[in-house]
Amino acid sequence: MKTYKKKSKKVSVVSADTVKKILRHIGRYKFSMIFSLIFGTVFSLGSLYIPIAVGKVIDLIIAPGKVDFDGITPYLIVIASVAVAAGVSRWAMNTLNNRVSYNVMRDLRNESFDKIEKLPIYYLDESPSGDILSRVIADVDQFSDGLLIGFGKFFTGVIQIVGTLYFMFSINWKIAVTVVVLTPISLVTANFISGRSYSSFVKQSEIRGEQTGFINEIIENQKTVKAFSQEKNENDKFNEINDRLGVISLKAQFFSSITNPSTRFINAIVYAAVALFGALAVLGNPFFTVGTKVFTVGGMSAFLSYANEYTKPFNDISSVVAELQNAFACAARVFKLTDDAPEISEKPQAGELTDAKGRVDIENVSFSYDKSKKLIENFSVSVKPGQKIAIVGPTGCGKTTMINLLMRFYSPDKGKICLDSNDIEYLTRQSVRRNYGMVLQDTWLQNGTVKENISFGKPGASDSEIIAAAKKAHADSFIRRLPNGYDTYISSADNSLSQGQKQLLCIARVMMLDPKILILDEATSSIDTRTELQIQDAFNIMMEGKTAFIVAHRLSTVRNADMIIVMKDGKIIETGTHTELLEKGGFYSELYNSQFEGVAD
Repeated sequence: MKTYKKKSKKVSVVSADTVKKILRHIGRYKFSMIFSLIFGTVFSLGSLYIPIAVGKVIDLIIAPGKVDFDGITPYLIVIASVAVAAGVSRWAMNTLNNRVSYNVMRDLRNESFDKIEKLPIYYLDESPSGDILSRVIADVDQFSDGLLIGFGKFFTGVIQIVGTLYFMFSINWKIAVTVVVLTPISLVTANFISGRSYSSFVKQSEIRGEQTGFINEIIENQKTVKAFSQEKNENDKFNEINDRLGVISLKAQFFSSITNPSTRFINAIVYAAVALFGALAVLGNPFFTVGTKVFTVGGMSAFLSYANEYTKPFNDISSVVAELQNAFACAARVFKLTDDAPEISEKPQAGELTDAKGRVDIENVSFSYDKSKKLIENFSVSVKPGQKIAIVGPTGCGKTTMINLLMRFYSPDKGKICLDSNDIEYLTRQSVRRNYGMVLQDTWLQNGTVKENISFGKPGASDSEIIAAAKKAHADSFIRRLPNGYDTYISSADNSLSQGQKQLLCIARVMMLDPKILILDEATSSIDTRTELQIQDAFNIMMEGKTAFIVAHRLSTVRNADMIIVMKDGKIIETGTHTELLEKGGFYSELYNSQFEGVAD
């Protein structure tokens, strides 16, 4: 099994590139953001006006003589009205923020899935599927949660800071300066801690992806694990990953959890200083008074409210630092997939292959997955339309690799492959693949009905076409025995179907397309001998007039091929018909006799 432990660069700060990409995605919904800002401004200004009105009410209540109820009533009405307007504005702002956040999440998932569909096979082969899955699902969710929290906090926070500064300086600039001077201590503390929490959240996201990949692999291969009695070893591996995740998660949470208490402690000091200096100003201390302006109890009450409102945005921001840092870390991983992962690119002015005749020329092709280790060298063969070509040889000789090259899943390091005299590197991948019908050893069925699976390559096919393809593949009889026949819901993980039945459905899927060129890569390996003979008859009918490449370990399936290519160590060592190769008494003869020793030809 794969080893998922990966080395990663330590990241301590949010990259400017990540921020730009986030802003670009949010910018698609600029009108919603503009209205959100408007409602946020109304909410913040309304909240800032209330302390002034409350201060006026306090002064009217404690003024010598009878309480002036006539003077208080208008203020109370204004306070109530402003509070309602601020509440409605906040609700509208949150609604718009939610809409933007979920739209961005939807866009990122669409972009991620679209990118996966365009990624070259080699990238998917080299990347753990669980890690990719974690980016598309878990990381996008975490990013969305961070946006939901961040919108409300940052938008209103800036307005509150500016507004409270204005009101504090208008009431008493001397005490306001004290607040401003002490505030940076809170910011420096929050920045110091958040830088360390971000790097921890980046690592947490990476290990979470590693864990998802490991779990996905074990679930898919649980039978193998049990068959080899490796439950304890695999459990130990999972515990090791889980322990690393636990350690880094605790570290991330530790740094994020101390941010808010630290800033609140500093803000409490600021609040206490304001209260002390305000009391001295009320008592007439000349150092804290401004000219002849009287600092009333109501004014002090308003100033304390503003001092609290001024520090509150910093408190709110620090309280969501953990979420925001986690969101940025997750966003960076998603963008790594959508923007940085290699994407399939076509040659300039790549042409379309239409109505292929089936001629295939492989000219001096060399290829290896690991460029330091040779695999296929100077492979050449010419296949005429309608020929059936079998490719045989020991495991690892390059048989399936040649199929990958024919399908343009990979590109040759040297040489070229031509279809109807057209170099496939200068044809679009889709047009090349539309002319192939491919049946692999590994079956894949989508979640859907039998009918939908057979018509996968030809959406909208009629029922009669689907049934005809199933009959050719000898799948019709078992399909009709299913609970709902062709409308039975199935999937690759469906244990109600045998491996052979799943393979028959995959074969029917190809028969539906009636392609010009067929590729059968161990297509009958999961089917019993009797059914194999029936499938071979169906293949023979389907292959009439078509070019076919047959990769097989069972040499009984290739005896009728027009040409058998024998590969070893990435090279062609023998070619000929079944009879010719047996007569040569070479490597093919050894392979064949090892499988059919004592069995008459």
